[in-house]
Amino acid sequence: MQKIRKGDQVVVLTGKDKGKRGNVLSLPVDGYALVEGVNMVRKHQKPAPMKGINGGIVEKTMPIHISNIALYNPSTHKADKIGFRLLADGRKVRYFKSTNETVDV
Repeated sequence: MQKIRKGDQVVVLTGKDKGKRGNVLSLPVDGYALVEGVNMVRKHQKPAPMKGINGGIVEKTMPIHISNIALYNPSTHKADKIGFRLLADGRKVRYFKSTNETVDV
């Protein structure tokens, strides 16, 4: 079970986008996450007429390492550490360590 999943709202802890908040779009590679509006780069794209791709300079979201992001806790309005616990029915859920609230319901 991973601490950060697709659809989670996260806060960037370090780097040029420190303090920004965004939703996790995907986890493309083990240990990395794509977060909307974070780690944006400008790339030169070659045209590919057969695929319908225009050439030029495009803005693109690049992956960020998960050690540089933390889950956003809406009750404290801050980034928070995540732990795991087993419920009485045997399910494994994530919880915020500062407030002991479960993330997954």
